Amino acid sequence: MSWFLNFYRSAIGKKALMALTGIILFGFVLVHMIGNLKLYMGAEAINHYGEFLRHMGGPVIPPYFALWIARIVLLGAVLLHILASWQLTQMNRKARPIDYGRRDYTAASYASRTMRWGGILILLFVIYHILHFTTGDVHGNFIYGDVYHNMVTGFSVWWVSLVYIVANIALGFHLYHGLWSLFQSLGWNHKRFNSWRRNFATAFAVIVTIGNLSFPVAVLTGLVK
Repeated sequence: MSWFLNFYRSAIGKKALMALTGIILFGFVLVHMIGNLKLYMGAEAINHYGEFLRHMGGPVIPPYFALWIARIVLLGAVLLHILASWQLTQMNRKARPIDYGRRDYTAASYASRTMRWGGILILLFVIYHILHFTTGDVHGNFIYGDVYHNMVTGFSVWWVSLVYIVANIALGFHLYHGLWSLFQSLGWNHKRFNSWRRNFATAFAVIVTIGNLSFPVAVLTGLVK
């Protein structure tokens, strides 16, 4: 435990923790998007998928038990990811106390420059998303268990769809830079496969972003009714 704490106190340890929690979150984002693609298969398909999530492991495991375990793991990953990110930011400021507005961004990508603010935007969006589609507190026509109905009626409100579109574009930039940085944090950084890293990060971010953007767009355009 002492060795672990000493390792975590270093910048490398914090980057490693961000990478490992990032893998969990990247996996969730991908699986979540793929599951939501059942929207295009109709109400029965996506509602059955929602029922499956609530009863994973049954009848051996009680309903909602596995789902809550997954939620707790994800929440822990998010909190540790944010903590490591904040602590790294503080370490960087102490090591180089130069105002960010005066830094030279010639070699930095747009995604990396907006990583911090993008993360805050995504966190706020996740909170809204839970209140919108999980609890229904901010959904004007929420029906518990009817995933199809909730998605269609939710995205039928233009400003709600706009919120999802903007947030998922921000998520796309975050995914791209996060995946690129993940490989470097884990020591997988060599000029022979850096192009592969970039291509993989780009493909992952583009696929997830297009998939997520397609849901509000499909509802707004009448493709899904």
